[in-house]
Amino acid sequence: MGFQMQPYGIQTMLKEGHKHLSGLDEAVLKNIDACKQLSTITRTSLGPNGMNKMVINHLDKLFVTNDAATIVNELEVQHPAAKILVLASKSQQEEIGDGANLTISFAGELLQNAEELIRMGLHPSEIISGYIKAINKTVEILEQLVEKGSENIDVRNKDQVIRRMKAAVASKQFGQEDILCSLVADACIQVCPKNPANFNVDNVRVVKLLGGGLHNSAVVRGMVLKSDAVGSIKQVEKAKVAVFVSGVDTSATETKGTVLIHSAEQLENYSKTEEAKVEELIKAVADSGAKVIVSGAAIGEMALHFCERYKLMVLKISSKFELRRFCRTTGSVAMLKLSQPNPDDLGHVDSITVEEIGGVRVTIAKNEEGGNSVATVVLRGSTDSILDDLERAIDDGVNTYKAMCRDSRIVPGAAATEIELARRVKEFSYKETGLDQYAIAKFAESFELVPRTLAENAGLNEMEIISSLYAEHASGNSKVGIDLEEGVCKDISILDVWDLYITKFFALKYAVDAACTVLRVDQIIMAKPAGGPKRDQPAGMDED
Repeated sequence: MGFQMQPYGIQTMLKEGHKHLSGLDEAVLKNIDACKQLSTITRTSLGPNGMNKMVINHLDKLFVTNDAATIVNELEVQHPAAKILVLASKSQQEEIGDGANLTISFAGELLQNAEELIRMGLHPSEIISGYIKAINKTVEILEQLVEKGSENIDVRNKDQVIRRMKAAVASKQFGQEDILCSLVADACIQVCPKNPANFNVDNVRVVKLLGGGLHNSAVVRGMVLKSDAVGSIKQVEKAKVAVFVSGVDTSATETKGTVLIHSAEQLENYSKTEEAKVEELIKAVADSGAKVIVSGAAIGEMALHFCERYKLMVLKISSKFELRRFCRTTGSVAMLKLSQPNPDDLGHVDSITVEEIGGVRVTIAKNEEGGNSVATVVLRGSTDSILDDLERAIDDGVNTYKAMCRDSRIVPGAAATEIELARRVKEFSYKETGLDQYAIAKFAESFELVPRTLAENAGLNEMEIISSLYAEHASGNSKVGIDLEEGVCKDISILDVWDLYITKFFALKYAVDAACTVLRVDQIIMAKPAGGPKRDQPAGMDED
């Protein structure tokens, strides 16, 4: 038996194969580094001139987008500290639907500044207490920057809606925001319920059809299904609709039975009874006044034959979510089995037509009057990835609409708010005594991330821009931001660039929470990974 070294210290406590990192250099700075890497990825896509990222996920699907939420979702971040930032951006995406990029980039910037402070010799807990003081002060200042009179909004007034939505959509699709905003505003206003706080994002659908260009896009009141009608009847006006979940077909009996048939007549009569039964069912539906049958499953040949005979239009919607939305659009009640429907269960449509758009047959169910329950934006574009990106921009617009239904206050956009916050928080740090004043000053500097990135992405000289912004704000013009097209600083109330207060509020809050969580970690202890077969490498990846 050879001489074995006895384990000592923490190794005696844990199973072998564990990893243990502690102390500033190993744990804290490594975590900060991982978060910085993540925020460097998203930072270049911040703002209207943001660059696109090409992300290929583990299923070999290609994403070309500058939407931070999509990027970090598809990246499958492994590092535990960077995961915290991803979670913060996800909660921002779910809460507001826009501003995920600001969350990640700002948290990364805060951590980078924290790293400098740690190297200067500050303790992480002092940095955290400074950051928390600073964010409380920031929230106070943010409330003072709210534009006067913006708290009451008529959510059905298209101009007011577009004003608040423009920045969110422009950050995804710069240059096309006017077309997109008016589409989104129309769709949202159509489906907005009497009490705007109950606005449901799911009621604005997006259908992507290849071909054409963005200017061919339109808003349809009602639903657009990407399928053809089943029978030969392709157009119905002002009709009642019956919806059956389980399909329109002869139902097999529950019990199994054997039938002995002696002669050909008996066989004929046997199959005739089946026909008569189906006819009876279809006739019952036709007699109830329905002209359209929507089925959730397959439609039998014989049933289809009788539907044609009674001049019923037949649609098949296989996805049950689509079926639910269709019921919402038409106001019908889905029935389980094929039987005579009650008059109350029938829905109503103004028109159902099958049209061909760009080589794809789509069924358009319109409901102009009442029942403003679902609106569909039909998007046209040249490639799938462009369409996906347009859909994300629309998604952001709709989410912004929902947020403004809850809280419609706005603050100046185009980095005007950030510079003003930086200036005021910096002043606040001079009044503080104690070591956290350094952290507060660094927090104020972190706000420069936004104007710096906007200027960088637009190819302007960031130092010049930031110093002239500071100069303008110091002389009291708190609404001066960057005009990206001309590359100069302008009053943004002329440019009409506004951000929602609630988006900024949550993005900064989540970013600080995430940064403080990462800073509070001082040891990383990883147990030995569970044994078991090694999984294959995901497709599209190589060894290194």
